[in-house]
Amino acid sequence: MNKTKLTLKDVAEQLGVSTATISNAFNRPDQLSKTKREEILAQCKKIGYSGPNKAAQILRKGTSNIVALVLADSISYMVSDPVASTFIKGVSSTLQENGKHLLLYAGDSDSILDVVDFVDGFICYGQPRNSNLVSELAVSPKPVVTVDFDIEDKPSINIDNEEAAYRVASHALNEGDNVAIFGLRLIDSPSTCRIYDNPLIDVDSSIAHRRLDGYLRAATEKSISVSNERIWHLPESDRHFARQAAKEVLTSSPRPNVVLCMSDIIALELLHLALEMGIKVPEELKITGFDGIEEAERTRPRLTTVCQSSSEKGVEATKALLNQVTAKSTLPFELQVGDTV
Repeated sequence: MNKTKLTLKDVAEQLGVSTATISNAFNRPDQLSKTKREEILAQCKKIGYSGPNKAAQILRKGTSNIVALVLADSISYMVSDPVASTFIKGVSSTLQENGKHLLLYAGDSDSILDVVDFVDGFICYGQPRNSNLVSELAVSPKPVVTVDFDIEDKPSINIDNEEAAYRVASHALNEGDNVAIFGLRLIDSPSTCRIYDNPLIDVDSSIAHRRLDGYLRAATEKSISVSNERIWHLPESDRHFARQAAKEVLTSSPRPNVVLCMSDIIALELLHLALEMGIKVPEELKITGFDGIEEAERTRPRLTTVCQSSSEKGVEATKALLNQVTAKSTLPFELQVGDTV
């Protein structure tokens, strides 16, 4: 018999036992003696039967104890990012404490439909690069919790990104400053560039745009005008893209004396290049970051940034999913005043 087509009934008939005995051997070992269970499992292995169909079991029970974490981008990029990896640790530790398992799902995938039947719910961290996933999550029959972006009528975990950006910019800016902004995924481009007159993307839902709103509000209050040619788009919070923007801004004329960065990774790359070029920080160039990663705390001069607990976000998002919370939640942030302003 083709082992790929063996059913529970087939195996029971071959072994001369009931289907319940086979099922217990795999799923309820306390119902059989140790000797009997080992005998059944050995015989099943010999004929190529690896146990009852897990997918069918999940569909019957309606639960799998698996939670899918949908990431904003590719898994390789997200797990290498210090902010995202800290968030993932928060999720995974909380799931483990509750006897649940974690499935990582890339935000540049085509669809979540191939896993929706086999998970108990979705945590979505950041707005997925493939917008189709957002549409599918919005109508998913399984619970969904979003983090760092919102889907209407779905619970979410966020900080007030506009207020946080406003506060750090207000601390850095003085009237008469020449200001540049290093933004994240502001326009549809795979390259580092200034936004100029390119149409902005995801304006309503992106945290990058909330941070941009906060920066510009602080600048307006200090009577500072920031034109689009002084706003850079970086497709990822990545040192390579950050260094490209840093080289351009530090060799521009006139050179800005303040650069507001939407991540610590970006800010630190700018800081390192400025120091390499002999530019004094903060006397000649003030720099702010966003996130509060450990590297920002260790770097000298110490980076002025917004601290948010990515681990706590992961914990709270997981609790919200497991406890079927329906409300949106805003977590606190903290302004960390360093030596770069």
